[in-house]
Amino acid sequence: MTDGTQGGPARNVVLVHGAYADGSSWSDVIPLLQRAGLTVTAVQNPLTSLSDDVAATRRALDRQDGATVLVGHSWAGTVITEAGDHPSVTALVYVAARAPDAAEDFTALAAKFPTPPANAGLVHNDGYAQLSESAFLEDFAGGVDEARALALYAVQGPIAGDLFKARTTTAAWRDKPCYYSISRQDRTTAPELERFLAERMNATTIEVDSSHLAMVTHPEAIADLIIMAAHDTAR
Repeated sequence: MTDGTQGGPARNVVLVHGAYADGSSWSDVIPLLQRAGLTVTAVQNPLTSLSDDVAATRRALDRQDGATVLVGHSWAGTVITEAGDHPSVTALVYVAARAPDAAEDFTALAAKFPTPPANAGLVHNDGYAQLSESAFLEDFAGGVDEARALALYAVQGPIAGDLFKARTTTAAWRDKPCYYSISRQDRTTAPELERFLAERMNATTIEVDSSHLAMVTHPEAIADLIIMAAHDTAR
């Protein structure tokens, strides 16, 4: 593995999915990045704990040869905030994502903003949680073609019931260039919270007229933001 801090544009991208999803949520963005000449890896998060998700992400980063853009959607923003101190990572891209500070109680922070409707659709069973079908289709995957949304629902990853209580030990966004895509129609994470996080990290920011799954409804916009992050590392 080559140290990602060397000059030149990033040529690798590692994509990290969030809660209630799996790596297939990036399937519309991946070919656009590959067409731009980037090597792409999508992590399959176990969603069992922050440490488990970070370990899966670090394993993917360890396999990269050179500068890498690390991208996280939703819950994965917490994961890349912790794993983003990896030496290959030259930029962080957050897609409607959490971005906690080190040791921050993110649940308490989020409570200062409007409660998103998806919260009411969580179904708990044997220590794990998933979104109900109606919450998934209406709140998580709003605007996605119904057949595609049902397929994404079928591969929904159950999350550990205490997953969101985990706290990071570091905040990589304080030391790495950051990019943020805000979803204006988000019903899973409050857009107001997303704007706060993007401003706090001084991120290069775009807004898309999208639900939580902007990488499905607006793959070109998300791919362009990631490509921008890759090119900006050469400056």
